[in-house]
Amino acid sequence: MTAARLDAVATADRVAGALTEAGFAPCFGTPCGILAPLYAALPGLLTVAREDNAVGMAAGAALAGHAPAVLMQNSGLGQSVNALASLVVPYRIPMLLVVSVRGADGDPTPENQVMGRLTEPLLAGLGVPAEILEADGVEEQVARLWLVVRERPAALLVPPTALGWRA
Repeated sequence: MTAARLDAVATADRVAGALTEAGFAPCFGTPCGILAPLYAALPGLLTVAREDNAVGMAAGAALAGHAPAVLMQNSGLGQSVNALASLVVPYRIPMLLVVSVRGADGDPTPENQVMGRLTEPLLAGLGVPAEILEADGVEEQVARLWLVVRERPAALLVPPTALGWRA
């Protein structure tokens, strides 16, 4: 295994550990190549076919007293806007969105460029605070986001290269 791949796996392990240690559970995820190392490291991840369904399931878990996380691609964030804008945001339903940001960080794929540009402004427009994953500060970031998520939704944005993905 290359050094870059080992770093990516170590980062995924640290993110999974920080999420688990903070108390984020249950975790719902839709298939995503960028987040695959995190999926492999995160115990108990529940796979959901659609991102908006994962948001709905997380809302139910939050209302039952849990601190859920939803892992998705930013294309799925676009698909989830209605669920976020009409349910999660107005009722301040606490959940963490872990969003891979295709179209950013050197991702040359033209089909991902629009959502790459819109992800952060979309979250800001929804009033959802977001942080971009920094491998050196994972534990501190998750701890900060935990404090936010106790009151409302927040997002952790994962650039393509953060977990080893290469275009």
